[in-house]
Amino acid sequence: MSGFVEKPEPIQVPGLTHLHTGKVRDLYQNEAGDLVMVASDRMSAYDWVLPTEIPDKGRVLTQLSLWWFDRLADLVPHHVLSTELPEGAPADWAGRTLVCKSLRMVPVECVARGYLTGSGLVEYDESRTVCGLALPEGLSNGSELPAPIFTPATKAAVGDHDENVSYEEVARQVGAETAALLRQTTLAVYGRARDIARDRGIVLADTKFEFGFETVDGEERLVLADEVLTPDSSRFWPAETWEPGRAQPSYDKQFVRDWLTSAASGWDRHGELPPPPLPQDVVDATRAKYVEAYEQLTGTSWS
Repeated sequence: MSGFVEKPEPIQVPGLTHLHTGKVRDLYQNEAGDLVMVASDRMSAYDWVLPTEIPDKGRVLTQLSLWWFDRLADLVPHHVLSTELPEGAPADWAGRTLVCKSLRMVPVECVARGYLTGSGLVEYDESRTVCGLALPEGLSNGSELPAPIFTPATKAAVGDHDENVSYEEVARQVGAETAALLRQTTLAVYGRARDIARDRGIVLADTKFEFGFETVDGEERLVLADEVLTPDSSRFWPAETWEPGRAQPSYDKQFVRDWLTSAASGWDRHGELPPPPLPQDVVDATRAKYVEAYEQLTGTSWS
């Protein structure tokens, strides 16, 4: 079992057509044909969208994405047109809403890995590969890779896992030229972000990007879309405590995962029942971790 514990009803706003309710974002279209993305405070874990929200989470994701878009614009254009609140939208949408270009989206999650962890570690322990790419002996949990690697995945529906796919499969789906462009751009953006994060005391272990195409003067160009380099789309580790050979503390939903798999929650993640509401201390600790990531990366206080 997986999916929404309680799927929210879309908010009706004059002039906006609701298109999709995702794990975190609600997607609308305005009368001009632009997309309106609203980042909620919803939290997902173990393929469930939980019944408890994390206050300010959607605003942190939105503002951090905007900060990164500015620092990556010379590498790849982004999809943001405006941060103005659509007329008639609820006040709670302020700070969490982006008006964006409508793109022809690439049906691939573009993942860059610079460190060995997660599903990559599982595969490496079995075959000394990650997504079929051979890696040297002697790496362990949290090791830095000899060079960053591009490990694409399929986009999954709410409640399903993204699945790793080979580069060859991406080339088959989208064409060799587009696949090469996705790999080149993904690794360039990861490299820039890794260096920026490192200067701020954070290890960017891995991250995922989404891209689409827009037509400009009859030519198609690649555009960076969705969220970018947030604690929801990336693994951020404190650089001062990074040590290969063990699990690393992270700036994300780890407090939520730990509580859900603890005896205190009483929940069986492999059973059929949905997860229970989160206790307040877990909510507070998780919010603090998202805010800490924002403040350390941007150098500005969250307010």
